[in-house]
Amino acid sequence: MSNSPTPRRRSARRRTTAIGTFTAVAALLGMAVQAGTASADNPASGTKVDTGALPMKLSPSQRAELIREADTSTAATATTLGLSAKEKLVVRDVVKDRDGTTHTRYERTYAGLPVLGGDMVVATDKSGKVTDVNRASKAKLAGTDTGAEVKPAAAEKQALGAAKSEKSTKTKASQEPRKVVWLVDTKGGAPVIAYETVIGGLQKDGTPNELHVITDAATGKKLRQWQAVHNGTGNTMYSGQVTLGTAQSGSQYTLSDTQRGNHRTYNLNRGTSGGTLFTGPDDVWGNGQPSNAETAGADAHYGAALTWDYYKGVHGRNGIRNDGVGATSRVHYGNNYSNAFWQNGCFCMTYGDGAGNAKPLTSIDVAAHEMTHGVTSATGNMQYSREPGGLNEATSDIFAAAVEFNAKNPSDVGDYLVGEKIDIRGNGTPLRYMDKPSKDGRSLDNWSSSAGNVDVHYSSGIANHFFYLLSEGSGKKVVNGVSYDSPTYDNKPVTGIGIDKAAKIWFRALTTKFNTTTNYAAARTGTLAAASELFGGTASAEYKAVANAWAAVNVGTRP
Repeated sequence: MSNSPTPRRRSARRRTTAIGTFTAVAALLGMAVQAGTASADNPASGTKVDTGALPMKLSPSQRAELIREADTSTAATATTLGLSAKEKLVVRDVVKDRDGTTHTRYERTYAGLPVLGGDMVVATDKSGKVTDVNRASKAKLAGTDTGAEVKPAAAEKQALGAAKSEKSTKTKASQEPRKVVWLVDTKGGAPVIAYETVIGGLQKDGTPNELHVITDAATGKKLRQWQAVHNGTGNTMYSGQVTLGTAQSGSQYTLSDTQRGNHRTYNLNRGTSGGTLFTGPDDVWGNGQPSNAETAGADAHYGAALTWDYYKGVHGRNGIRNDGVGATSRVHYGNNYSNAFWQNGCFCMTYGDGAGNAKPLTSIDVAAHEMTHGVTSATGNMQYSREPGGLNEATSDIFAAAVEFNAKNPSDVGDYLVGEKIDIRGNGTPLRYMDKPSKDGRSLDNWSSSAGNVDVHYSSGIANHFFYLLSEGSGKKVVNGVSYDSPTYDNKPVTGIGIDKAAKIWFRALTTKFNTTTNYAAARTGTLAAASELFGGTASAEYKAVANAWAAVNVGTRP
């Protein structure tokens, strides 16, 4: 008998157990089990999507070939863009539209140094002619002196101090200071030679630490810091009757999804590293109770599959990096750990079990939120601080909602609430509200000049509110049994275009317009361009809806 992996699915016996268990859990938590799907596109907006502007569904080999082609022409592209002789382009990703337009995402080096804030997206037509360039910074690098007055050890000391001030523990430099060119929010837009240091260890709540600290190499001043481990929370609801992709090797089965890039799910067993692949003799996973270690693994595995299917089926993206490679899910992290997070380093999502280890954070929208941090890292890569960080965090909330609506799971219907089942506050309220973010007491409904000074989980409210208004419109309404009442900054109504169109616009902007320095003003520009490309120009109802929704959160004006 062959021992090669064979795709398997969860047995009917597991499905029957899950249904009965879910009914009991729903009664205990007071959840309303409802049927329903996302609201339909607004009848007044009958514009169909321009399929030529949609991304092609590329196989891993097709994507690799596009990247190879782009690699061979980086010098010519740099010349076309007017870059200096010391500047080099490094291909990071390639997206190709069905009409032949190619969007190549580049990082940049200068005199061999990484240029942070120097990334760009270059669009070319079928003939290879450059049609658009989206730059994170327009600063000129020619003539920049790369010398440094400050020693690397001083930069490391500063970074360690920054980590300790945030009450991080077991701090150490996981990446020693490297010299870089810093182009983000510099005085007068001039390039600055700096050091980037990455500090490891643990954050104060037990989350792994990847704190990036930027130190001016001439003055020793700290220029910026941000956390690269992206945190989020979600529902603790089990998903009822589901099917899992698993694999068989001999007489054993594993949570290895061979149909989705071999995505694997591991049990950390209350630890913070290592873990073991979920393995069993009968392809039966869990019993629907959090006390059974397999249950959280089954939920996380299912959420990852739904997210993979959403990105591939709706947006043509073959996995997080569009290369057909699956990530890893890790459950049962730590003890009483009430969070979940994404890490680029391990290419993985990690989930705690919540207070008392009784509510694993392994629902559909949590998986979608965390996996989307991976997609964002591979595309727009908005830096996780200030306004770009708010947009980064909002992108995960936006696609968490989109995946949840798309899944049409009757046990977890789509909504515009974040964390409504985990009851972190202990009073039964959601963690965040997309229709009126300020209802949580901290999130921003609208943009102001101080938005960049707010924690990214709360400045994300601006984009979450925009997306809700673009999808559903303003005022009172009920969607899938949930009541919403969304206000507008200018007190003017907004007519929604439906979540499907709204998500397509955000995805196109994320993958072809956004970059490391994208702020709210740039997000408006990028989503307007995306709406124009997808729906037939600036006269389309979708373009006007995007402009109106941004104006309704105080970003720009109405047309």
